[in-house]
Amino acid sequence: MFTINPKSSTPLVVQIVDGFRELIQSGHLRPGAKAPSIRQFAHAHGVSVYTVVDAYDRLVALGYFTSRPHSGFFVRQRDQASRRQAPQASESGDYSFDSMWYLRRVFEARGLRLKPGCGWLPGEWLFHQGMRRSLRSLAAEDVELGGYGEPKGFAPLRQLVRDALSEQEIAVSADQVLLTQGSSQAMDLVARRLIRPGDAVLVDNPGYPNMLFSLRFLGAKLIGVPRTPDGYDLQALEALVKTHQPKVFFTQPRLQSPTGSVASLAHLHRVVLLAEQHGFTVVENDIYVDLDPEPRPSLASLDQLQRVVYVGSYSKTISPNIRVGYMAAPPDLLEDLAQLKMISGLTSSEFSERLAYGALVDGRWRKHLRGLRDRLAEAHQRVAQQLEGLGFELFSEPEAGMFLWARHPDIQNATELAYKAAEQDILLGPGHLFDPDLEPSPWIRFNVAFTQEPAVMAFLREHGHTG
Repeated sequence: MFTINPKSSTPLVVQIVDGFRELIQSGHLRPGAKAPSIRQFAHAHGVSVYTVVDAYDRLVALGYFTSRPHSGFFVRQRDQASRRQAPQASESGDYSFDSMWYLRRVFEARGLRLKPGCGWLPGEWLFHQGMRRSLRSLAAEDVELGGYGEPKGFAPLRQLVRDALSEQEIAVSADQVLLTQGSSQAMDLVARRLIRPGDAVLVDNPGYPNMLFSLRFLGAKLIGVPRTPDGYDLQALEALVKTHQPKVFFTQPRLQSPTGSVASLAHLHRVVLLAEQHGFTVVENDIYVDLDPEPRPSLASLDQLQRVVYVGSYSKTISPNIRVGYMAAPPDLLEDLAQLKMISGLTSSEFSERLAYGALVDGRWRKHLRGLRDRLAEAHQRVAQQLEGLGFELFSEPEAGMFLWARHPDIQNATELAYKAAEQDILLGPGHLFDPDLEPSPWIRFNVAFTQEPAVMAFLREHGHTG
């Protein structure tokens, strides 16, 4: 078939991917041909099973392989595979939505018992008591549940969002607020309204996985803007803007996933100025605002929704299951987004919106937020100390929010460690999932609320240096 050289400076995973690509492109492996099983290939070439899994995963994401449950891996039809190129450091790649295979296989394995790589808080940390009181109140009311509800969402909740944004010095009317089924729908609506296939789109690198997959599906050309502990690599950002003339910049300035970093005021000013100078829209994903103990400016507060679309959510603090998010945008764009929301899914759930509203006006809501922030700060301090004690390097130490972004000097590819963890019922968040090009990465996202489990630290102590 082909040979791999363990003494080569080229990583084994890359050698395997390149070997299969050459066989497929030369016609030696025909469409529909079955690839060797993972264990068969590993045994024949004397490499780790995890290395082969990583290589096959990448071949699926690149469109050369397709995975069939219980059957194995097969060569994809040439008319699809031949259009894809191997990802380069300076390009975003042209991935099909098969990249979601990564997400299903590794990232959303909710069946695993321990979840230090997940993106939500433990159930006991959420506002369940407020939800129960809101539910009882709704049950006692004579609420009309027929029909579809208001296109923009439950009016009292939109007014509550308006008031919350006013506290953040973002001046909007309730008519400029659109309720959505979580923040993911909000960002998807903006993307479908503003982006066409081939458009250059700036994204955080590393960035928000769900958004990255959605943009690839729309055919956008993803341009990664490097994150720093203070926000952005401003020199790189300016060069990318001038070179690619992007349509949109999707970014998460505050308590960013996965790095936990917070963009400074100077960096926010620079982003707004570049958007004005070059005419692109900024979509500010601020879903962790309620987890931030510090009052900070936002892109929307600086821009006052001239070129910024502001996205928020209650799923992280009340409950992920209610799926209530919102956005605020310039009036004309907001009306287009409301129409697109109706076209794609009619109205959002008024019942869920009433439920969220009841929790938010509960007298214990602000006390819950204060307690949640304190709990997260304590978890940050504890987990940061433990990770550093194991030899991990931290990208930043926000002491707030949900995440720490860390790497170990002995780990070259965190995906291999993630597969080892899965065998022990542990979900990790390997760095390639957050990379716009799905490139292998040594970095790992840790959710501090779940990483405190003794079994997680025991696994990292035993395997962290062998990844």
